[in-house]
Amino acid sequence: MVHRSVVGLLRSLRGERRLGERTPLPPSLAGRRDTKLRHLSAIDIFRDLQPQDLDWLAAHTTMVTARKGQLVYMPGETSEALFLLKAGRVQIYRLSADGKKVVLSILQPETFFGDMPLAGQQMYGAFAEAIDSCTLCVLGRADLERLIESRPRVAIRLLEVIGRRLVEAESVIEAVAFKSVPARLATVLVRLAAEGDGTELNGYTHQDLAEMIGTYRETATLTLDDFRRRGLVDLRRKQIRILDRRSLAAIAEGR
Repeated sequence: MVHRSVVGLLRSLRGERRLGERTPLPPSLAGRRDTKLRHLSAIDIFRDLQPQDLDWLAAHTTMVTARKGQLVYMPGETSEALFLLKAGRVQIYRLSADGKKVVLSILQPETFFGDMPLAGQQMYGAFAEAIDSCTLCVLGRADLERLIESRPRVAIRLLEVIGRRLVEAESVIEAVAFKSVPARLATVLVRLAAEGDGTELNGYTHQDLAEMIGTYRETATLTLDDFRRRGLVDLRRKQIRILDRRSLAAIAEGR
């Protein structure tokens, strides 16, 4: 894992410049500006914005990249910034008292995250880590405030997404506290499969699944092997095929 976070790197590079402060765009970067506009227009909370609003947003955001495994932020970093995820996936997680990683959410492209109390997002005590190579834009608090004041629909979209994430986070915490490991793993398998074609999970290791349910890799592997023996799943390298979704759903519900 690369221990220097994106937030830390931005601090070291920006000097006195604040995140989100406008900087004149050199003509040589015009093509990159067009790419940035296309990405911003796809972000869920900006889907109501007009072209001139997106142009303003492009001028007030900083484009950064994060390598696979690199931290975007870590506990103790207090820079108020909203990260707009354009490409790649990011996992938000906390560490339990005994050091186990508990993944609260895995974010797909075209959404946001970060330390922004104004947006109902705070990163204190949480880590954000790039699962893949990621491309992000960074928006500062002052610029977000100006955007919300002039375009209230952005605030409505923020609340919609935050509400969904609160439900998901509560579900994760409840599962870790009250459900057995098989029930937690079955819940994750059913949910991840539903996000795809309903039958396959691709790209997840046993370690990834263990972190999503707050357990050890060995425990997750033993539970998956039990599911396989019972004919519920088929296991291959970084691929899990759901064979009996109804039975997995019953285990997830504790039946």
